[in-house]
Amino acid sequence: MTANWFLYSAPAAFYPVAGRMVPWFAGAAALLAVVGLYLGLVVAPTDAQQGDAYRIIFIHVPAAWMSMFIYLTMAFWSVLALGFNTRLSAMMAQALAPTGALMTFIALWTGALWGRPTWGTYWAWDARMTSELILLFLYLGVIALRSAIDDPRRADKACAVLTLVGAVNIPIIYFSVQWWNTLHQGSTISMTAAPKMAALMLAGLVVMTFAAWAYTVAVTLIRLRAIVVERERGATWLSHLPELRRLTV
Repeated sequence: MTANWFLYSAPAAFYPVAGRMVPWFAGAAALLAVVGLYLGLVVAPTDAQQGDAYRIIFIHVPAAWMSMFIYLTMAFWSVLALGFNTRLSAMMAQALAPTGALMTFIALWTGALWGRPTWGTYWAWDARMTSELILLFLYLGVIALRSAIDDPRRADKACAVLTLVGAVNIPIIYFSVQWWNTLHQGSTISMTAAPKMAALMLAGLVVMTFAAWAYTVAVTLIRLRAIVVERERGATWLSHLPELRRLTV
């Protein structure tokens, strides 16, 4: 069993597996998004203090969670890329970066829209907002750094180092509401305490989070396959793929 896992660390072995996984995760993302939005926008009760304005939470919070989770996942693959010099690990980190940037942008954008009716302003330079903005710059920095270096292997190492250095920002984002006085409320959901929201609200939030996760997996695998084709161009195994043979005919 261990040998099989190591087998899939090669781009040639993982490429077809990723192709088979994409439809399942894409379908799950679409289904979960429909269910989650229905729960959040239709079924969940109106908040006593914020009214219906709070419903943006069903987009904002999953995007914010995923923005941090994706970066930690990038850091994990970066460690493997540096420690074991594995090509697929570096490709995986590269494939994750654009989706992480998207999730971070969505979190910032929806947070601004939510802040206007609740705080009276679209933006305030408090600790969580600022650290989340820094996260967006880190994602964009990793993407830009890779584009600036022609040699893929050198780009892999440089981006891995930048990703690991930037990982210190993730606990700052998470604990910012505890370490500093911010406009953000404390955690509504905790592993050590009962949720501070209605069950239907929580259900919608959890379903939307899984929808965002499934979407991330699907688009990352699609992007990973494109990266593999680009970086492994000229490899013998690529010429045997039916989908690529059709493109070259």
